[in-house]
Amino acid sequence: MKTTLLYCFLFFSVLTYGKEEREIIKNIDNINSSATQYLENKNIVKAFKEFVLAKKLSDSIHDHYGSALANFNIGNIYNLMENYDSAKAFYKLTLKSLVNINDDYLLASTYLNLAKIYTKEIDYSKATYYFNESLKYAQNYPVLSTPENKKTEQVYFEARLNLTELHIAKGNLEEALISLLKIKSDLDSKNIGKYYLGYFNYVFGTYYSKKELFNSATENFRKAIPYFDNNVQNLPLLSKVYMQLSVALAKSGKSTEAYLTLLEHNKYQEELDSKRKNQQDLLIKSKFLIEDYKANAEKANAERLEQIQVADKFKKINIAIVITLILLLFSVVIIYCNYVSKRKLSNTLETKNSELEIAKDEALKTAELKSKFISNVSHELRTPLYGVVGITSLLLEKNDLNDSDKKYLNSLKYSGDYLLNLINDILQVSKMEAQKVEIKSVSVNLPEMLNNIVNTFNYRLEETNNKLVLNIDNYVPEHVKCDKVRLSQILINLIGNSVKFTSNGIIKLNVVLLSKNNDKVGLRFEVVDNGIGIPKEKFNTIFENFSQIEESNLNYQGTGLGLSITKNLVNLFGGDIKLESEVNVGTKISFELNFDIDNLSNITQPEAKLVKNNVVKGQNGIKILVAEDNKINQVVTKSLLTKQGYSCKIVDNGQNALDEIRNNHYDLVLMDINMPIMNGNEATKAVRRFNSEIPIIALTAADIEDIGKNCKEIGFNDYIIKPFDNYEFFQVISENLQKATKNNYETVEPQNGSNLRVVKAS
Repeated sequence: MKTTLLYCFLFFSVLTYGKEEREIIKNIDNINSSATQYLENKNIVKAFKEFVLAKKLSDSIHDHYGSALANFNIGNIYNLMENYDSAKAFYKLTLKSLVNINDDYLLASTYLNLAKIYTKEIDYSKATYYFNESLKYAQNYPVLSTPENKKTEQVYFEARLNLTELHIAKGNLEEALISLLKIKSDLDSKNIGKYYLGYFNYVFGTYYSKKELFNSATENFRKAIPYFDNNVQNLPLLSKVYMQLSVALAKSGKSTEAYLTLLEHNKYQEELDSKRKNQQDLLIKSKFLIEDYKANAEKANAERLEQIQVADKFKKINIAIVITLILLLFSVVIIYCNYVSKRKLSNTLETKNSELEIAKDEALKTAELKSKFISNVSHELRTPLYGVVGITSLLLEKNDLNDSDKKYLNSLKYSGDYLLNLINDILQVSKMEAQKVEIKSVSVNLPEMLNNIVNTFNYRLEETNNKLVLNIDNYVPEHVKCDKVRLSQILINLIGNSVKFTSNGIIKLNVVLLSKNNDKVGLRFEVVDNGIGIPKEKFNTIFENFSQIEESNLNYQGTGLGLSITKNLVNLFGGDIKLESEVNVGTKISFELNFDIDNLSNITQPEAKLVKNNVVKGQNGIKILVAEDNKINQVVTKSLLTKQGYSCKIVDNGQNALDEIRNNHYDLVLMDINMPIMNGNEATKAVRRFNSEIPIIALTAADIEDIGKNCKEIGFNDYIIKPFDNYEFFQVISENLQKATKNNYETVEPQNGSNLRVVKAS
């Protein structure tokens, strides 16, 4: 029942509103009609007031047509009074109101009037645009109804003839001739009024005059005269015809006829001036009265708005008072209810808060203990692992090993590398969560790096009976600038993942060239396998921490961190990882990165620097001092540096390192932190008192945060966490040697207080 009443109420409301709106529209039409009549009777002020009223009513009910008609006529009044800026403003309001209304006559007329104003202002480009817009709508006159047809046809010929005059004035005679021929064709096929026939012959005469064909011009001017009646509308054009005819006759050598014609021109011009003077008096009086009306209207409107604002203010105050009283009443009720409820809950909340505080403290202690435990265990594991992995790598390089020994050593190295990667993955996740991983940019031989990555999987490929194929597009630059360690980590994780989930298959590492210029290159890296594939439902979770593919019949080792770390590293490079996979068909993981091209393709090692004391040079000119107390680590580090072509000296404590640096020249120092007699921190501080230039890199098994906080204050240029990846080890050394060479140091002199640039290691 209630619903029926509501529908009835809405129906009668809409019906009543629709009836009221129709009455207003009818009233608007009547006002526009009476205002037009006032305008025709030269009662300009009355017409203006009526059109303003029609506009106000139309805007109030969003009657776009009524508003357009009112704006058009107000524009006409301003145009008549030569207030062209206001006229243009109202004509443009007319066009805005006609956006969704199909009224070709009103559109064409508005564009025509705008074009005429811009012609008077000698803005020919805008005038041409608006004439063409007028013609676009006026040319539809043949298909309009009979009343609209005649009016729109007149606008069409008016716009076409005015545009032709504009072409002639601008000297575009070819376009003018084309337009004239088009008009002649239309005139021949239409029963057009005498005025436009005379206007056409006048324009054709001006065309011939411009071409200096004065006989043809004279003929057309004479044709034009009989079409013009002696009335106010025709006087301006009739006067111009006689003037142009007089000029053409004079240039044709017919002076007497030219003089007589000029007298005719003067007669019509005097008559026109007389009528214009009377009209001008009327316009001036109307302009004054309109301005007075506008001022009074604005004043009355301001007073009305002020009264409305005062009424609204009081209304709002009353509403606010009522709402406030209601809210106060509700507030009292709610406060009382809350008071009763709080009394019951107070004791319970106090108990729960105490329990939560205790639980929070326990959780913080557990988290802190967990963090310290991971840090301590990783620190203790790194030092022996450095020796295990390093010594195993050295043994594998011997040529006198039999196949069985090599197999055992490969298995040992694989296990060591696996354990090392497991420790690094756990710590890498915590670093990424804390946003403490940074991307470096050094010169890298890309094909060499990719081949080295592929070679690291030889042992694992034999175990799984897989083949790993490297494909590099032509024109991929050999040397680029990137973070070799992080890019290697990404590719190793992806290839390792494919190897893990593929047996007796083929794994491809593709490097596709996307774009290239003198300084930049875009590459897509793809790792493709034909392994077990990834189910669609796992696509959104496979890159999350600790996520793994679960197969009931298979057991895949791993922490589930590799792909998560890989995705985060790709994001750090500014790329995005993409996954394509189908179960039992294979998987394709790809990512796109942009690199700077290293145009200095021959990467040169820095030359050794001359000092006053001893000069020591290695095979490649680089002398490195290694301060390390662990004998196994000494052997491994020295072997790595020697293989790379560096010459190095080993000392087993900080005091000996200090003496060596003071008495000999070294290009770089690898300084262990924990050493007897004098530790690495103390030795570095002592070196910086007399040598601020030599790069000193800290070697430590501690977590990055333990050394990174005080690295700059102590005097280290960089640091390397043991056990290190060989790529990372030589990248940090190469980067610091390049920076030292860039500074062009010729001698080493003590400079206390010099500024050091400390580079944070990843």
